[in-house]
Amino acid sequence: MPIRTAVPPRVLTVAGSDSGGGAGIQADLKTMLALGVHGMSVLTAVTAQNSLGVQGAWELPVDAVRAQYRSVVDDIGVQAVKTGMLASAALVETVAELLAGTDAPVVVDPVGVSKHGDALLAAEALDSVRTKLLPAATVATPNLDEVAQLTGVQVTDESGMRRAAEQILGFGSRWVVIKGGHLPGEAVDLLTDGSAEHWLRAPRHDNRHTHGTGCTLASAIASGLALGMDVPTAVQSAKTYVTGAIEAGFPLGGGIGPVDHGWLTRTAV
Repeated sequence: MPIRTAVPPRVLTVAGSDSGGGAGIQADLKTMLALGVHGMSVLTAVTAQNSLGVQGAWELPVDAVRAQYRSVVDDIGVQAVKTGMLASAALVETVAELLAGTDAPVVVDPVGVSKHGDALLAAEALDSVRTKLLPAATVATPNLDEVAQLTGVQVTDESGMRRAAEQILGFGSRWVVIKGGHLPGEAVDLLTDGSAEHWLRAPRHDNRHTHGTGCTLASAIASGLALGMDVPTAVQSAKTYVTGAIEAGFPLGGGIGPVDHGWLTRTAV
């Protein structure tokens, strides 16, 4: 095979580890590989996690997170950054400070709870997410549970998604994707910067194996931005990728299995 000499765009994920491989750092890196960028990682927490839930979580020290970030960014550089599980106010504020000094688009997935309802962010960290992290975001990607945590808005329909978007943008994010996957009917998301609105719709697949959808979407958006796409194009491309991954999701263990990050390759074979 020919030796590849071109360097792919580089994307950094700052997130927690999912030992089951369906979400977190593992999902991020699989997504990045599938979409043609070079994935790098800053580990913020370790979880004991499987298809049934999260059995334990341990955050890393602030100094370890800062050292990982500086090691990658100062030597290798980045074309986009994605954040996921940050666990505590101290880590949220540390990562926000690091992002402020990085000249690259940032996708913030404000992870609050796992697919199974397990808390992945300390309650006292919510204010730091609002005031420190979201202002650093090029794109924020909250689901409806995270919207409720951050804003108090309980979304039950599409008009509620618009109200939620206004609230999240008020914290300083340039764009927001309100993920409406928990609503009945079509899988609809709202992308807006407060001016332009893009309603992204896809058929809802009858597949319960959807672990990792949020991490995957945010990483796919970051990958698109690193590849030079504008925000609406990157989000639409990510939506298409995630929809295919959900359709191809497969069972693992006794609970909720992961989406299939490699579906593009398997479809092509």
